[in-house]
Amino acid sequence: TPEEAEASPPADMLFALGDVTGVFFGRDFVSVTAAPGVAWSSLKPDVLAILLDHFAANMPLFRQGSAGFAVPGAEEEITTDDPADAEIVAQIRELIDTRVRPAVANDGGDIVYRGFDKGKVYLRMQGACAGCPSSSATLKSGIEQLLKYYVPEVTEVRAV
Repeated sequence: TPEEAEASPPADMLFALGDVTGVFFGRDFVSVTAAPGVAWSSLKPDVLAILLDHFAANMPLFRQGSAGFAVPGAEEEITTDDPADAEIVAQIRELIDTRVRPAVANDGGDIVYRGFDKGKVYLRMQGACAGCPSSSATLKSGIEQLLKYYVPEVTEVRAV
């Protein structure tokens, strides 16, 4: 939201364009939502200029201590998977990174691997996916079926 964007200089500048209704920062992407009726082709040059200038200047994504929310640190991404499952976990992570995350990012969200235990894969939905009513269907019908197909050891996918 524009109010939350005050914690992030690039998000603040994007909302100031007036034609942006949403900004989501993923681990390795930025999703910008244009207002209804706004042609992306007219908005894109300004969005790219803001983002390129910001990141080329090596500026922080968020203002220190100004956010009214927590920004996950790298330590939150550490999982304690059983080393015996290393090959299975590598397959799961590869599928999530190459097939699932790009599709989810197109809808303004992200999905983060949180663990694998006794056939169950634990994922965290972020951004637009976290509050989307169809995220459960996406998780069960899409992601779970994909992982079960390519990784037979997977029996279930759960959101955390």
